[in-house]
Formats: sequence, structure tokens, C-alpha cells
Amino acid sequence: MRQKLMLFAILVCSGVAGALPRVTLQECLDSAAVNYPLIRKYRLMSESSALSLQEINSGWLPRVSLTAQSTWQNAVPEFPAKLTSMMTQMGGELKGIPHWQYRAGVEVNQTVWDGGASVERRNVETASEALRRASLDADMYAIRQRIADLYFGLLLMRDQMAQSRATHALLVANLERVRVLVKGGAALASDADMIEAQALSLQQQIVQAENVSDGYARVLEMFTGIDIARVELTLPDATVPTDLTPNRPELAVFGLRRGLNDASQRLSDTALYPKIGLFVQGFYGNPGLDSFKSMSQSGGSWNMLGGLKASWNIDAFYTRNSARRRTQLSNLILDAERDALLQSLNTQGAQQLAAIRGLQRVAESDARLVELRGNVRRVAETKLQNGVIDTTDLLSKITDENIALLNASYHSIQIAQEIFRLKNTLNIK
Repeated sequence: MRQKLMLFAILVCSGVAGALPRVTLQECLDSAAVNYPLIRKYRLMSESSALSLQEINSGWLPRVSLTAQSTWQNAVPEFPAKLTSMMTQMGGELKGIPHWQYRAGVEVNQTVWDGGASVERRNVETASEALRRASLDADMYAIRQRIADLYFGLLLMRDQMAQSRATHALLVANLERVRVLVKGGAALASDADMIEAQALSLQQQIVQAENVSDGYARVLEMFTGIDIARVELTLPDATVPTDLTPNRPELAVFGLRRGLNDASQRLSDTALYPKIGLFVQGFYGNPGLDSFKSMSQSGGSWNMLGGLKASWNIDAFYTRNSARRRTQLSNLILDAERDALLQSLNTQGAQQLAAIRGLQRVAESDARLVELRGNVRRVAETKLQNGVIDTTDLLSKITDENIALLNASYHSIQIAQEIFRLKNTLNIK
């Protein structure tokens, strides 16, 4: 939806001017980011993290458990035989604890202090979710260069097709002049055939270039959702950035992985502390908590007990130092990988910057070369108009000017492309 609204706004604005709507490379990149199927993972990861945090928070809710059991014992507590005989003589009866026993009840446990484990579990989940998003950012960033290559490729094809059409029109105009000379007997029919053959050959090249351009446009449209065939592509800014400090999303991944390691270590440390909670039990059964009553009366009874419960597992003390050392080693490995990536980015950036400087030096003479080739071609055309005809020489001059114009266009687009690659390599503006 976002890219459609963007394209609609472009069409409305350009409709007033009566020209094709203009689209920038950044707009294509933004639309591709919205249109790319992987973008749905952001929402899914947020929902998954919210569920995990909800489960962690539920750890503070009371835990209720229902129990029921029925057992038979071969030995149970009994009254002494003399006491039993005495009570029988007095008209009483002491049944004792029955061999068959049963119990059904409910138990409620409430955590009072978990040693900070729930807080650290939330921190670990938050760090994990941030790391997953940063990793997805890095994956999404990888498609930028592919979009840019398609964009610059299509921009170059369209620009060179426009120049080839202009050259084709120039050939057709000169062909008409030669045909006039042929009719007047000042030129041979083969001279006209030579120019017409060159025009037809150039027309074939234009048709082939149009097919390639259409292919580029279709693929770019699939990525961006924009009707590329109906828009004009804008040449990006060709200013070399002054700050070449790398800011790639992969660098953020290293920092978040380190943060996750530290959060996991803090969670592990919570095992060093005791856990404290409250509990309440209620049950109906036989025997009950009042053993004397259960021994003297038949049938079950209602019972309840509650209190404070603490547990402390000291196993974590045995592995504490090794766990912390593993975390330190993992962080050191991350630092080494991060430094290696920075060195690679800086090296690649320096190479790209040198390539840009070289292209800029080459492009400095393009304007003068186009001017000179144009002057030479116009002199050849003047000779043609004056009847001094050398078709081969004229075609050579037209071809030389066309090549100079194509090279000038290519160099300007290539410089803009290399500057984008430099910015994309380092993720800088």
C-alpha cells in the first residue's frame, strides 16, 4: 500500500507538469523494503516475543494443582493392644488408621522471590528479540545492492537508447541529403546504401537494448511494486561522502549478540540465589492431619495447611567460574569477528573510493571530447552539403561522436553507481 500511495503522489505531481513521473533510487529502495516478503517477519517476531514475555510474566501468578490418590498399606500406626482392650471394655472402639487410604485436594503456590530469574529472563527475551530484528535488518539490507544494480542498469540502458535514437535520427537526416545528391548525380547509390545499412544496424541495436531494458524494468517492478515502465528514473546524487566511518547493520548484530551473552550470564547467576514462596494445601481424605481423630473415627475429614517454602540449589556454585569464562571467550570471539568485518569494510571502501577518483579523472575530459567529436562531424556534414562527399569518412565521424556521447553518459552513471556502492558498503549517507 505504501509504495502504491507513493507512486500515486508522483503521478499526481507530474501530471500537472505534463511529463513522466520521476522516481528516485531511494524511493525504489523504500518500496522494495515494504514490498519484500521478508518484511512480514518483523510483525511475526514481535508477536512471538510478546507471547514469550507474557509466559515469563505469568510465572508470578499463583500455581494451582489438583491431586488425588488412593493407596493400600500393609502396615499402619495402631494403638497399643492394652489400650484398645481397655477402650473396648469401657464401651468405646479404637479403629486405628485404615490400611486403605485416600486423599483428594488442591495446592496453591505463590512465588515471593525467585532470585531475580524472571527479570533476567525478560532481559534475555528482549535481547534475543532485538538480535533477531537486527539480523533481519542485515538480511533486508543485502537486497539494496541488487535493487541498485537493476536501477543503474536500467538507467544506463535508457540513457544510451536515447542517445542511439538521436544518432539514428542524425543518420536518417544525412541519408536524405545523400539521396538528394544521388538524384542530382553528385553521389553514388552505394553511398546512400552505406548510410542506410548503418542506420538499420543501429536500429537493430536499439531494439535489442529495448528488450534488455524491458527485462530490467520487469524485475525491478517485481521488487518495488512500482510500474517502472511508466516512470522516469532520476540519476542519484554523485557527491562523495566525507565521513567514511562504517555503519553497517551487521555491526549492530555483533553488539546485540554481546548483549545477549551478558544477559544470559546474568540469568545463569540467578541460580546462585534461593527461591522463596508461599503455599496453601487443602484436601479431603483419610487419614487427615489429626491422626488421633482418624484412628478413633471412621471416614474422611477436611484438612488445610499453609506456610513458607524455601529452596536453594548450590550446584550453580560449582560451574559459576567456567560459565563466566565461556561468556568472556564468546565476547572476545565476537570482538575479533567485528574487527575483521571493520577491516574488510574499510579496505573495500578505500578500493571503491580509489575507483571513483579514477572515473572522475576520466570523466573530466568527456565534455571536451564530445565537443571535438561534434565539431568534426559537423565539418563532415558541411562537406556533404557542398557536394564533397566521403560517406565512409562521414559514418566514421558520426560513429566517433556517438561513442563519445555514450562514454560520457556511461561515465556519469558509473560514477553515481560507484558512489552508491561506497555508501552502501559502509551504510553512510
